[in-house]
Amino acid sequence: MSLFDEVYEQWLAKQISEETNARRKERLRKGLSYGTVAYLREIWFPAVGNLDHLYAEYEIRDWGNGYRYLDLAYMPNGARGCVEIQDYRTHARDIESGRFKDLCMKQALLGLDDWLILPVAYLSIREDPGVCKQLTLAFVGKFLSMEIAPELNWAEAETIRFARRTVLPFTPRELSAHLRLTERQTRHILHRLTEKKRLVVANGKTRYRTYKLPDPPR
Repeated sequence: MSLFDEVYEQWLAKQISEETNARRKERLRKGLSYGTVAYLREIWFPAVGNLDHLYAEYEIRDWGNGYRYLDLAYMPNGARGCVEIQDYRTHARDIESGRFKDLCMKQALLGLDDWLILPVAYLSIREDPGVCKQLTLAFVGKFLSMEIAPELNWAEAETIRFARRTVLPFTPRELSAHLRLTERQTRHILHRLTEKKRLVVANGKTRYRTYKLPDPPR
């Protein structure tokens, strides 16, 4: 049994044993969808290293006094994050109109209720795992201040936190505005972090480079 399998089984068993809602307990007992398990195995666990603060088949009320279930709710310290795994169909036109309307309504309800939503296509898990891991780390970074190596100074540490919360590669000017330092100071910070392999150059020549975190291991 792999480390993921062991952690996953303990995580799911704990949720089943602690759940008092009969509807959700039954859904958990039936097991999670193939796409959800694939996401946890291939993306979340390798990128984040644990399944803490995740709740599968999390039940919410909708405006019609009915119930909806989130693939994965992420709720550290009472925050509201939601990961929804979309199936293998890649275009909205391939989904039945009723199903498409329901997906749009679900995301609208979540957004209006202050949930941060991370939709993940199953095809992306298979074909773009590196991108999915980066998106997942940025998603987690919206809620958590993850551990930073103690040898970094405050500006370097905050730069890493900024990079974790930023989905797209960022420029020295964007970092300068965040840190409230001059661009010259910011470029020195970025140079040190690339030398330490904490950041990598995403693209561009010297004066117009963008930066990002190194790709997580596949």
